[in-house]
Amino acid sequence: MTATGLRTEDERAVRADALPLTGPASLDPLLDRIGDARFVAVGEASHGTSGFYRWRAELTRRLIAERGFSFVAVEGDWPDCAALHHCVTGAPGAPADPAEVLLSFDRWPRWMWANTDVLDFARWLRAHNLGRPPGRRAGFFGLDVYSLWDSLHAVVDHLRRHDPGSARHARAAERCFEPYGGDPQAYARATRLVPGGCEQEVVSLLALMRNRAAGTAAGDGEFADFADFAARQNAEVLAGAERYYREMVRGGPEAWNVRDRHMADTLDRLAEHHGPDSRAVVWEHNTHVGDARATDMTRAGMVSVGQLLRERHAADGVVLAGFGSYEGTVIAAGSWEDTPRVMRVPPAREGSVEHLLHRALPEPAALFLLGDGAPAGGEDGAGAGGWQRRPLDHRAIGVVHDPGRRDGTYVPTVLAGRYDAFLHLDHTEALTPLHPDGPGRGEEETYPTGF
Repeated sequence: MTATGLRTEDERAVRADALPLTGPASLDPLLDRIGDARFVAVGEASHGTSGFYRWRAELTRRLIAERGFSFVAVEGDWPDCAALHHCVTGAPGAPADPAEVLLSFDRWPRWMWANTDVLDFARWLRAHNLGRPPGRRAGFFGLDVYSLWDSLHAVVDHLRRHDPGSARHARAAERCFEPYGGDPQAYARATRLVPGGCEQEVVSLLALMRNRAAGTAAGDGEFADFADFAARQNAEVLAGAERYYREMVRGGPEAWNVRDRHMADTLDRLAEHHGPDSRAVVWEHNTHVGDARATDMTRAGMVSVGQLLRERHAADGVVLAGFGSYEGTVIAAGSWEDTPRVMRVPPAREGSVEHLLHRALPEPAALFLLGDGAPAGGEDGAGAGGWQRRPLDHRAIGVVHDPGRRDGTYVPTVLAGRYDAFLHLDHTEALTPLHPDGPGRGEEETYPTGF
């Protein structure tokens, strides 16, 4: 897919399509577009930009408070986010201040979730939840696949406490992974010599945990004990991580696909756990939230969470919202596991979505409703809304960023196919991390996080 040049009529169409984005009330058109959709996935064009996080949180507050959304699911680790879930839902023994939990997030890039914008949202969510009955409090969960060792230890601990007779399955998996000393890359490299790796031990443990979860499910489709649900999910993470690292050393798109399918599967399990009337907000990078079929990702054999949501849940209602900005600052690192710092985001390159919106709009921020909510353009993409239906470059920034690189990373995108809504912020500022500067623990990740 090759990005096409901009046209004079594109600027007129942009101005006709733009809706003001000035405060919480200006999100009303987007809430109308969401309607009774069950899944709302909201992206970010980088993992280190405050404006994306703040507007996403503003929308999510309204969805929870006004539309009864049941939980937030993010591009984060299940064990870390489970601790934050307990805090924001007021679980017995959990810290009263989400800052205590977020400061315990230690996997690099920890600033993705341990930052002041997430802290503000988590404090709001806890205050909101404590005014509601325990069974109707909105949760906070992690969808990602990276916490291999933390999830393995969580399963082992759960079985030792609740089912000592079955703990041998967990210990077998633990013994298999022990030689790699907590280093997933060491395990991944070892699978080149022993392709099966620890797959059999993990599959056996996962089957056990699935059977236990099925045996404790309540009649209304929810698990009788969240601890059993969480333990089963940790086993799913372990299985997904084992597959992910095995595929990572082989190259190609399959590691990415393992990860996005795992996140979509986790979202399905959470929706089932919360019951048939539950509704979910998803927070992830644009490259996960957007529909890959409207980009050149699909030519590379890659899928996305947004695509899988549309394929699986069209009847339930799915709304995908993306973000973009023209210039500003971002917190990122110069190389993998390096110390993060505030970096410049250079002006978007000519011919990109961000450049077009900057050139066309006098306002600092705007909301666009796309697809069914946008005006219809002509067959060649000309006319009102036509810019939304032609491939244009769309910038994506990961946790590794080089502000001196002129080209940056752009994904050719048909905006109206990739998203249902788009929020443009002309100038943006970096997140403020909670941790002092330092690299933290890290695990190797794939596109788009590291680019």
